[in-house]
Amino acid sequence: MRRAGAGGLFAILTLVALSAQGMPGESVRSQDVRTQVQAYLRDWHAQSSVPGVSVGIVLKDGSVQTFTAGVADRVTQAPMTADGLLLAGSTGKTFFAALALQLLDRGQLELDAPISRYLGDRPWFTRLPNAASISVRHLMTHTSGLVRYEMNPAFTADLRAQPDKVWSPEEEVAYLLDTAPPFAAGQGWDYSDTNYIVLGMIIEQVTGARAYDEIRKRFLEPLNLTRVLPQTGRRIQGLVAGYAGTRDPLGLPDEMLRDGQLAVNPQFEWAGGGFATSPGDLARWGHALYASPDGPITPAMRGRMVEAAVPARLGPESFYGLGVIVRPVTPVGRTWGHSGFFPGYQTELVHAVDSGITLAIQINTSAPRSTGSRSLLRVAYDIIALVAPGQSPIRP
Repeated sequence: MRRAGAGGLFAILTLVALSAQGMPGESVRSQDVRTQVQAYLRDWHAQSSVPGVSVGIVLKDGSVQTFTAGVADRVTQAPMTADGLLLAGSTGKTFFAALALQLLDRGQLELDAPISRYLGDRPWFTRLPNAASISVRHLMTHTSGLVRYEMNPAFTADLRAQPDKVWSPEEEVAYLLDTAPPFAAGQGWDYSDTNYIVLGMIIEQVTGARAYDEIRKRFLEPLNLTRVLPQTGRRIQGLVAGYAGTRDPLGLPDEMLRDGQLAVNPQFEWAGGGFATSPGDLARWGHALYASPDGPITPAMRGRMVEAAVPARLGPESFYGLGVIVRPVTPVGRTWGHSGFFPGYQTELVHAVDSGITLAIQINTSAPRSTGSRSLLRVAYDIIALVAPGQSPIRP
């Protein structure tokens, strides 16, 4: 693929956005950036074993572009479409974190308060590892010492045995009760959905409402994110078929969607992720959260979200803040965002702070090494570099 000047590409993409609003300047050149990005995506897809890929890009001015390659279903060979939904995995934590940040901003929640203030009267609470010393901050930054219930062999066996079960957060936390934590609260780091399951319980205790309802009312409806849906059952209208490969860590089958029904009820993920999204709407959410002055959190709370970041085992130069992965050094400059995994699906949400570009990329497989020589995060960086001013695409 030939490389064009990145600054010129950005200008062309701006012309595309203006033309879409009826402004003059549409020409053959206005399609060049789309051609470059689409060519890159098709080239990478052809070299991978990914069935299909979908990308949403939001520029600094809020204009949106979408791209796809491959298929949404290996059996029917139906093409991937921009409005197809994919399970977004842990990127959904950003919605629950944003809700917690709003509560912090309004004084309804305290970041360094012990979680016993909110959940201490629950009959199981004292049996929770590190119960007396965990704070809200520890939950949001994965420094609590609460390990992953979702990878517990007893849980995964029960999940497979009861594919229709609707899980309560208390039932999920029960897989950790009376166990020894790997470290004292605040003295280590370990990524765990359990942290956000407990955070979700606190949010509902404080608001007196279902967290999903608050997210819909505060974020999804005001931002018109119609292609972001809570995953509350085995059937999700518009969901793309997902493929988990032969070595899924939860022991689930390769073919995750049969006759429109998922292999298990994805409801169990809840505050650990919990949404099906299109990349276009997920990128729009990321732009609102990380860049918009009128977004769901104030600039001051955005600063707290990032400043709270602690070293994380998520790759070189990675840190974890209040529901955000912070990478100060990347090929496209500073980035904020989140990764997502759910059996059959992978997602990356990346906001390039210096250029103001937000990108979401989703694929319908979680099989190991399916992305070939380039990770999904690397692909996201490559595409941002094609579009961003002053950046160049990274050579494979």
